[in-house]
Amino acid sequence: MAIVDNAVYVDGKRACEPDTLDETYELLRDRHGMGWIGLYRPDPLEMESVAEEFGIHRLAVNDTISAHQRPKLERYGDVLFTVLRSARYRDDVERVEFGELHVFTGKDFVVTVRHAESPDLGLVRKRLEESPELLKLGPEAVLYAILDQVVDEYEPVIAGLQGDIDEIEDQVFGSDPEVSRRIYELLREVVKFIRATQSLPGMIADLRSGFEKYGIDAELQRYLRDVADHVERVVDQAAGFKVLLINLIGVNATMVGQRQNEETRRLSELSLRQNEEVKRISSWAAILFAPTLVGTVYGMNFTHMPELHWRVGYPFAMLLMLLVGVVLHTLFKRRGWL
Repeated sequence: MAIVDNAVYVDGKRACEPDTLDETYELLRDRHGMGWIGLYRPDPLEMESVAEEFGIHRLAVNDTISAHQRPKLERYGDVLFTVLRSARYRDDVERVEFGELHVFTGKDFVVTVRHAESPDLGLVRKRLEESPELLKLGPEAVLYAILDQVVDEYEPVIAGLQGDIDEIEDQVFGSDPEVSRRIYELLREVVKFIRATQSLPGMIADLRSGFEKYGIDAELQRYLRDVADHVERVVDQAAGFKVLLINLIGVNATMVGQRQNEETRRLSELSLRQNEEVKRISSWAAILFAPTLVGTVYGMNFTHMPELHWRVGYPFAMLLMLLVGVVLHTLFKRRGWL
């Protein structure tokens, strides 16, 4: 059923609860109260009925039926059309889920059209019904209360984002290799949240500029100023999150670069040590190769080797081996290989 709640208020009190839209229209004509019709994803016929009764412009009706509108405030004659984006933070998947709410306010009616489960308009209605003096101020009071509820529901989003950013900071300085992806994904959610809220200060400024023209009660003016302060705080915090995450991307990149440089330096030092070891091994191999070469030559035992029957052949061969070894050792030592 598209009609979630439907009531006619007289002097700030719920006078009756019509079962149908047509009955609501009749009661409004008879009692001269304020009607508040709450709809959830209405079909085109229901929206056409509401538009025809309250003189809602075709463009606003089309926007409501198609949904997916940006936050905005538009006036069509005596009807004010407001689009708000609600938000809910899912900490388990680190995602901001957005809802969409359309509010039509006229002289004696409020029509709210939700396209998601949030915001909780039942809570708004209950709070207003408990404050008849506020509710009797008319549709503007309902609109401001809805604005207040939407902005209040941003607070858990801000808290959730803040908590995840704190965790990311710990990951960055803890050298967690998975943190880069998490930063980019959370930055994407923050940017979406900024898009949903950045229009609100301008929208509230437009509402405040019409205080005098539309004779808004002083109490409602104070109420909206409080909402405006809350909105500014939320917008500033979201903008700060964006800057912080962008800075964390740079810090993380720097730290990754430092770790890579340290790893490269470590590998270079290891390579140098290995080269030194290779030099030492090669040097000793060359030193030992020289006696082996001499011994191999004189171990051939050919008949016509001049030194084979030489009396000093053996001492000469030993001396030659030692001399070659000493010369090679001296050369390698001077080169720093030993």
